[in-house]
Amino acid sequence: MGNQIAQLAAQSGHEVSMRDVEDRFVQNGLSAIKGRVQKFLVDKGKISQEEAYGILGRVKGTTDLKQATDGAQLVIECVPEDMALKQQIFRELDESCAPETILASNTSSLSITAIGSLTQRQDKVVGMHFFNPVAVMKLIEIIRGAKTSDETIQVIKDLAAKFGKETIMVNKDSAGFVVVRLFAALGNEAVRLLDEGVASAEDIDKGCQLGLGHAMGPLKTHDITNGIPVTLHVLEYMREQLGDAYRPSPLWRQKVWCGELGVSTSKGFYDYSQQ
Repeated sequence: MGNQIAQLAAQSGHEVSMRDVEDRFVQNGLSAIKGRVQKFLVDKGKISQEEAYGILGRVKGTTDLKQATDGAQLVIECVPEDMALKQQIFRELDESCAPETILASNTSSLSITAIGSLTQRQDKVVGMHFFNPVAVMKLIEIIRGAKTSDETIQVIKDLAAKFGKETIMVNKDSAGFVVVRLFAALGNEAVRLLDEGVASAEDIDKGCQLGLGHAMGPLKTHDITNGIPVTLHVLEYMREQLGDAYRPSPLWRQKVWCGELGVSTSKGFYDYSQQ
């Protein structure tokens, strides 16, 4: 999601430095931004080609952390959901960034307090959870760590508004926050229903759509986003932090073991091999 967030910031008029560990990842991110700007903005007549060049010109790519953070007022971390990796990144950012720089994590479920625990600026560590796809989804969750200051929270609220997003405040740093905690619980129950043979995947999803007003059922959503292994990881973390109520259904692990991860593998909770 990092390049999507970089694009959003650039469209809002900000200068952005996008950093990754290898140049091929950086170039892939820059290419993705260029492709989306052309396809969804220029080709649809929403902006001119000149305006597109302006957006693209505000995004720079690098593998050098010091270069990326030089002069940065805010850093948004978008690495995989691994606590040790995030803590390492935040320790490096703490050493690299100016003292006033805010460090935000796009984590969907991990403790903000723990992520920032190795920094010397815990008052400037905050959760800023975007939703995929960033350009379409209107919500940003703002998560307060144990020592996050009111000033830091206000900066993130103001920035989210400039991005054209709505926000909700997570005032207690709890595993899964609000949206992922709700979605993981719903998804886990849907998978239990499927595993127990209570109903088909189609009817479970249809029930959520027509009975609960959801745009798409949880099983289809996981397939399309290839989110099966991600939710399994989240449920295991939430079980560790919050108790057995979040114990994942065995079918999650079975799907991962079988390599049935969703659309990308032609099979998840649905079969896409004939499409």
